[in-house]
Amino acid sequence: MEENMNIEELIARINYLYKKSQEEGLNEKEKEEQKLLRREYVERVKLNFRAQLNQIERKTPDKGLN
Repeated sequence: MEENMNIEELIARINYLYKKSQEEGLNEKEKEEQKLLRREYVERVKLNFRAQLNQIERKTPDKGLN
């Protein structure tokens, strides 16, 4: 399910489940979904961050950009 969601949909569902957990609680299925969605979100953030870091070019004083 979460593989088909874009990041905005993923965040919206995570937020919905969080709000519901605070107001009325979650059943076991919803708790598991929340756990999986949070894991998926963290993995996507990590991948995005790694991709950004891989785009950085180091500049050295003697050779310019590497």
